[in-house]
Amino acid sequence: MSMNLPSIVALAAGILIFVRPKLLNYIVAIYLILIGVIGIVGV
Repeated sequence: MSMNLPSIVALAAGILIFVRPKLLNYIVAIYLILIGVIGIVGV
């Protein structure tokens, strides 16, 4: 069973933003950094 990592990360981020809206900036920054690193490394 393969999991779609970006979809899972997006879902988790959406839930966290819904629970604590002040985390929005941190969640977006971490998400963008992770996507950038994954794109560079080519995982």
